[in-house]
Amino acid sequence: PRTAVRRRRTLRPGSKAFEGAKGIRDSRGRASGFGALDLGRNGRGSGRVVVERILGEMTVRFVLLVNKQGQTRLAHYNEIVPKAERRQIEGEMVRKCLTRSDKQCSIVEHRGMKVIYRRYASLFFIVGVDEHENELAVHEFIHCVVETLDRHFGNVCELDIMFHLEKAHYILEEMVMNGQIVETNKSIILGQTVMYDPPPEK
Repeated sequence: PRTAVRRRRTLRPGSKAFEGAKGIRDSRGRASGFGALDLGRNGRGSGRVVVERILGEMTVRFVLLVNKQGQTRLAHYNEIVPKAERRQIEGEMVRKCLTRSDKQCSIVEHRGMKVIYRRYASLFFIVGVDEHENELAVHEFIHCVVETLDRHFGNVCELDIMFHLEKAHYILEEMVMNGQIVETNKSIILGQTVMYDPPPEK
């Protein structure tokens, strides 16, 4: 199960932190979640701002790379999932996504989350995210993953993923941390993954 660490502190009216917290909005434009006005029990409120930050909120649940025969070539999970449940999830994703036609939407709902997928040649890139996540942003994130893999492998294909699976995981780990997308700059991502390469033989 996912856990979230909550931290609260009260800000006094007139302080710089108070003015800053009143205008805080998250990536989906909601005013609460990071800063919320304290209305109190009677609805009048004290005029104070209660700042509540949620740490460890999961957004990207998993990233799957599946070929058109339904074989999983890469499975990258950002939360603890038992092996039996992983096999079940991957089987459900194959049946749900690969059976859809090109004219159907590439965004589906499954188990209380959104699943976004894109097909590149013989590979399907499938990403499961929380239901509140922006689907188009995840759609573009998938394309960014493919472009990063392309730059590293040179026109990435299924065999590149199969024979260099650890490098594909390194790239995803540089882009997603604790379920949050933290980096999309391809040069920075690939610059970090070079550190994992073994030293050249003398």
